[in-house]
Amino acid sequence: MPKNKRYNDRPILLTEGEIYIDGVKIYDGVNAKIMAHFDTWTGKTIGSRGKRSSRTKNVTYDGTIKRRRKTPWARKILQEYLKSGKTPEFTIQGVQSDKDSDYYENNGSETVTAVGCVLTGDLTLLSLEAEGDVLDDELNFNAFDVNFS
Repeated sequence: MPKNKRYNDRPILLTEGEIYIDGVKIYDGVNAKIMAHFDTWTGKTIGSRGKRSSRTKNVTYDGTIKRRRKTPWARKILQEYLKSGKTPEFTIQGVQSDKDSDYYENNGSETVTAVGCVLTGDLTLLSLEAEGDVLDDELNFNAFDVNFS
């Protein structure tokens, strides 16, 4: 039996990684996702008897970052837009690096960089609660493109 045989599965722990907005590490991040969405055509031909064919037409990107509010970053994005009328863009980079996972052992660290990101959806300006929960900002965004490394 090999001396260093591992017995336990080592899936990726989602807590092992980092997220950056415009090159600044987000220490108050709770979770982050960058997603790809396939726009797919599906159809069939005469005589195909229920069998359908599919073809990818396009891919779009979006995501969400949830963070404990420690900075007025999102409010500054809003103020910048209101003042200039120009759509603010930013870059989001996520690094998944669970060094004790089977994935890392076989593939190393994984980095996804979303460029041309623009906020979408709602932005909480003020939130008060009698129960005393903490304030999390959920930032939704579209991305123009993604790069992998």
